[in-house]
Amino acid sequence: MSRSAVFLQARMASTRLPGKALLPLVDKTVIAHAMDALASLPVHVRAVLTDEASADDLRPVVESCGYQLFCGDPDDVLGRYCAAARHFSIDTIVRATGDNPLVSAAIAREAMQLQSVTDTDYAGITDTPYGTGVEVVRAEALFDLQQYSCDRYHREHVTPGIYHNPGRYSVITRPAASSVQFPSMRVTLDTLEDYHYIAELFDVLYRGDPIELPELVTYGHKQHRTSA
Repeated sequence: MSRSAVFLQARMASTRLPGKALLPLVDKTVIAHAMDALASLPVHVRAVLTDEASADDLRPVVESCGYQLFCGDPDDVLGRYCAAARHFSIDTIVRATGDNPLVSAAIAREAMQLQSVTDTDYAGITDTPYGTGVEVVRAEALFDLQQYSCDRYHREHVTPGIYHNPGRYSVITRPAASSVQFPSMRVTLDTLEDYHYIAELFDVLYRGDPIELPELVTYGHKQHRTSA
């Protein structure tokens, strides 16, 4: 039987905003919001992929959210994903990052369905706010890329070596429904400025459950009109 997993990558040594995964947003940390948002997906394993240096800091919140912690290479993130896929015997990976507290479970389910129906190596739903999507990738494709590519960019960013090489891998993407398209809206966490914006957004929209994409997009359009 095919086995699937949600793998979120995170580590504490971000150069632009160290420790960002554990910054508070209302009642939880950034990474806890990301884990909670994806907890409802129909997968066999949920894990946060990190390195040994970050493990002690991340373990309490990861385990409190019902996820497992897997430690791998701190710099070769592709290798970390491959090692985790082998460790958990995973065939299909839903890839997300711990600095995206507004990741959308609805978009993740849509991407999972798209990959399943098309039986492709890689599937994604495009045009949603940056920081709300996931990538669905077949583990065998990552194993192949690990052997095939020594490119440092591919090793660090995991999937570009797949979707930039459609001659070697089968790739499919599809735009999201027009009602939730807003690709110029940025809700990923890289800088302190990002954090202040996301914290303000949570103060306005968060009511104890993951913020749904339609509400987020509506908020973004209102902010855009106000600042125009």
